[in-house]
Amino acid sequence: MSINLEAYTKIVVELKEKKATLVAVSKTKPVSDIRQLYDQGQRDFGENYVQELVEKQSALPADIRWHFIGHLQSNKVKFIAPFVHLIHGIDSLKLLKEVDKQAVKNNRMISVLLQVHIATEETKFGFNEKELTAALQEAGQLKNVTIKGLMGMASFTDNVFQVEKEFGYLFGLYKKLQASHPIFTTLSMGMSGDYKTAITYGSNMVRIGSLLFGARNYG
Repeated sequence: MSINLEAYTKIVVELKEKKATLVAVSKTKPVSDIRQLYDQGQRDFGENYVQELVEKQSALPADIRWHFIGHLQSNKVKFIAPFVHLIHGIDSLKLLKEVDKQAVKNNRMISVLLQVHIATEETKFGFNEKELTAALQEAGQLKNVTIKGLMGMASFTDNVFQVEKEFGYLFGLYKKLQASHPIFTTLSMGMSGDYKTAITYGSNMVRIGSLLFGARNYG
């Protein structure tokens, strides 16, 4: 399926006005689709699976900023450490330490976001507020990771008030932590179905896939 360039152009204009970054979520999509958006000027792309990301990174231009947005296993960090631009889903201290370890091996600083559990579904990952505070204290000992901010995923629901409540909570937490962590510059929340709400509640990075690439190809 070809890219929806009309939707892409509209979203880019909308996000530029709000000073928000678009991460085009290209998981399961072919390299040819990514190239189409690349040719339109898009540089930030998000992937959920390590093997797929590694394959695409080697096949596409070097100036693409690759975001890992899925649930990352510690034993797979080494495969993306040489090139990943931003890891969105750091949900444990163990994973954060592994990213630091692999960053040292690759002589890199790796930027990350800490994932906060804001949804009602237990299946979603992330720190609670208490765990987040503890992780930030421990992170002070790590030399090769830069914590850029927070990421969260709202509940999958048609209840707009629930989604607003969750985004509002995460924005409040982000601003509170930013006071003592001025390095925080990124709040990643909002996807194809709820990015407008997320922007209203302070998101400055959204992860949009289906609006741009169409339905997923799970085979």
